[in-house]
Amino acid sequence: MSDYILSLIRTWVPIGIGSVLGWLATHGLGLDPETQAGLIAVLTAVAIGLYYAVVRKLEERWPKVGQFLLGLGAAKTPVYADPAALVRVDGVTKR
Repeated sequence: MSDYILSLIRTWVPIGIGSVLGWLATHGLGLDPETQAGLIAVLTAVAIGLYYAVVRKLEERWPKVGQFLLGLGAAKTPVYADPAALVRVDGVTKR
């Protein structure tokens, strides 16, 4: 799997989980639609940040945690090139 696809997965998994958690947190509160929408937005942002921070911290100690909770089973984390190592050839950036 390419580093680009892996980085997208590791970004979108916390967004999806945080969105569901934010919505579930307001489910059944009986709020007016405007208040509920605002609360969902705030709780979603908080849930995404907390989920990502906790999983990344756990991943430092147990790398398999990140593999399953961020990377959907991908066995590695993305590797990003050092910008200083990139060169431009005919208008195209290459390693």
